[in-house]
Amino acid sequence: MRRAKMDLVLSAADYYFFTPYIYPATWPEDDIFRQTISLLIVTNLGAYILYFLFSTLNYYFVFDHALMKHPQFLKNQVYREIMFAVQSLPWISIPTILLFLLELRGYSKLYDDVGEFPSGWFHLVVSVLSFLFFTDMLIYWIHRGLHHRLVYKHVHKPHHTWKIPTPFASHAFHPLDGFLQGLPYHIYPFIFPLHKMVYLGLYILVNFWTISIHDGDFRVPQILRPFINGSAHHTDHHLFFDCNYGQYFTLWDRIGGSFKNPSSFEGKGPLSYVKKMTEEKCDGHAGNGCKNEKLFNGEFTKTE
Repeated sequence: MRRAKMDLVLSAADYYFFTPYIYPATWPEDDIFRQTISLLIVTNLGAYILYFLFSTLNYYFVFDHALMKHPQFLKNQVYREIMFAVQSLPWISIPTILLFLLELRGYSKLYDDVGEFPSGWFHLVVSVLSFLFFTDMLIYWIHRGLHHRLVYKHVHKPHHTWKIPTPFASHAFHPLDGFLQGLPYHIYPFIFPLHKMVYLGLYILVNFWTISIHDGDFRVPQILRPFINGSAHHTDHHLFFDCNYGQYFTLWDRIGGSFKNPSSFEGKGPLSYVKKMTEEKCDGHAGNGCKNEKLFNGEFTKTE
């Protein structure tokens, strides 16, 4: 039997909450209008929980607060990031719910039973890798397209308000921007078979990863640096605008000619700048290098 990941979530929500406390007993659980209302509630509640839970934990336990001393860190930035995300998420959810509804109505290739395929668990593992590479490819081109001069200022520019992002900037998108960059995750199960529990797990992972590449933790194992698009890569994307568009990997940036070795790996990143600025203050030269907000470690960040 093919079911959607949201079928699993809605079944639990119906059993424990909607049916006993909210909806009349005569309203069938598979009614499309009831499902739409339930999806609006569950999707938004889930989005806020994931956003605030992971972002808050990351902000207090991973994010390097020294970055807040950088001259391009904005006044009240954390509050502004949160408010932007809180206002955008409900709008992002509206077209997303339509895709969830199609999943619920059985139009996707999501499945329940691992044994449905002869290769079983092998297929499940391959589907995870396939999901990551497929979505990384599409997000790269969507993200790069959002930087086109005819689109950028109308859709993607708000996300680049945060030159030195915090984890709370992870979901601070224009609603159309947020939906378009999330679209590959929803397209995948309409094209390729995917186990519904794996899909649910990947959905959570995607949100966690999106937060992690905005957390200012630039540490990446040396052996993975050529392949993984981490926070160091994405911070440079925010600073320099036209590089490192990838989500998980550096593959498509290398193919597309947009790869930039992170400045943090070269000792020229924002943390190095803050350290240098702090040392200058300690030496009685607080003004040096601090007045020009465009200055970034001897370079100028690109303006849009």
